[in-house]
Amino acid sequence: MKNDMELKIGELARRLNMSTRTIRYYEEIGLLNSIKRVEGGRRIYTEADLRRLKLIKRLKALGLTLSEMQELEALWSIEKSNEKVLRRLLELLDNHSSRLEERIKELLTLKKEIEEYKARIQKKISPP
Repeated sequence: MKNDMELKIGELARRLNMSTRTIRYYEEIGLLNSIKRVEGGRRIYTEADLRRLKLIKRLKALGLTLSEMQELEALWSIEKSNEKVLRRLLELLDNHSSRLEERIKELLTLKKEIEEYKARIQKKISPP
């Protein structure tokens, strides 16, 4: 892709499989803040915006909340340090990983309980 790439919001949404409303919302809450506007106030998006939205999608898929992403954005705005942002991101990912491990344990326990319950039901409906 060229560095001078300019996209309309519809094209950006199609490339990312994301709604235009979601893109506008990310802009409203400060996660996407480098939007260029042309005459008439129409938004024009760049390759940097595309990369930023891909990162937001990835972080969301990894379990980060929008407020956690806003925290990272605020930290960057104050500190201007990738190292501090990345250290905080590691903390957030560690927390999400720990919660996920707990949830997996809970689900495995639930699965075992379901299987045991199914076995008891099967005994009741099976002929002796």
